[in-house]
Amino acid sequence: MIAKRPPMGWNTWNTFGRSISEEVVLGAADCLIKSGLAAKGYNYIVIDDCWSLPQRDAQGRLVPDPEKFPHGMKYIADYLHAKGLKFGMYSDVSPLTCGKFLGSAYHEYTDAMTFASWDVDFLKYDYCYHEDMNLPGDVLYKRMGLALAGCGRDILFSACSWGADDSYQWIKETGADMWRSTLDITDSFTSVRNLIQQELVRMEYNGKGCFNDLDMLIVGMNGEGNVALGGCTSEEYALHFAFWCLFGSPLMIGADPRKMDQSAIDLLSNDTLIRIDQDSAYRQPYFLEALEKNTERTADQPYYKDYPLDTPFLARTLDDGSIALGLFNLSEESVTKTADAERMGLAPDCPKHFVARDAFTGETMPFADGKFTVTCAPHTCKVYIVSLCD
Repeated sequence: MIAKRPPMGWNTWNTFGRSISEEVVLGAADCLIKSGLAAKGYNYIVIDDCWSLPQRDAQGRLVPDPEKFPHGMKYIADYLHAKGLKFGMYSDVSPLTCGKFLGSAYHEYTDAMTFASWDVDFLKYDYCYHEDMNLPGDVLYKRMGLALAGCGRDILFSACSWGADDSYQWIKETGADMWRSTLDITDSFTSVRNLIQQELVRMEYNGKGCFNDLDMLIVGMNGEGNVALGGCTSEEYALHFAFWCLFGSPLMIGADPRKMDQSAIDLLSNDTLIRIDQDSAYRQPYFLEALEKNTERTADQPYYKDYPLDTPFLARTLDDGSIALGLFNLSEESVTKTADAERMGLAPDCPKHFVARDAFTGETMPFADGKFTVTCAPHTCKVYIVSLCD
């Protein structure tokens, strides 16, 4: 298992799209180090789509665009590795990538060996134009999974299948270390809400060894960049980041590290939220409300009949026995909900009681008579670490 915890890092796509270069990538890496984000764990530097020439070389290998990457990919890998960072790249299951550059179809082993020769540590593998391949998605991903397994280098396999074609049912068979369980994100609260609601009905498929990837982060984009669509408020960015952490999603920064303001850096550096995200037990969250199970459920239907999609109130048991608790208000009205210590597992004969510590402020508050009431304004969240106390 290459990824024992959800990977963290930075990806070029959200801000730069096609406008990538060696200068951009190395400059972003330097700023991740300078800001302290690399020290927090953001150590994968991933070049997304649009990096290659439109034709392979005489040996059938992918060739970096020399105008964008004049020193080649091995140079970038060496630069990043010398600074304690890791190097990621991108391809697709079909002959063309989403940006209509060259994909890896029919060249999976050659490309895996090429990536290994460049000392690549991470491969994002997209799903565009898969329908033209006339093969099941699991076969397309198994091809690259097997090629990476035999390339002679540990390369983390990120399967960007967008949750399509019921991929939650077969993605773990492919050798993927993480998989995109949602559609693409844009820099807007509407997008954040949509992705959260998609994930709520798929969270039972999350698990150690193949992490649910909710897509890259938009924190700090502030309405600028390739996927900009109005931006979010600081509270909305906080809700977005906190939900990704509570669900244990990989954390890939999408903003330009060279331009991020201090508030974005501070949010992305939140030790409590990162600790929740990186929890070694990697247990699934659960709803704090008693929901009715869907007894007539088939494999492609949600576990519960009705989900609180606009106001999810969730908990996740961590490796030290503490519990991460979060209320996320995606609605346009204020919401108040109450956590019950009994539903969270506190035995009636336990002489101890629960204390909640706010993940943002550090303030601690006790449960009163086994209850803990949380109120959130629209588009905000509250997250706590709940622990037993004498």
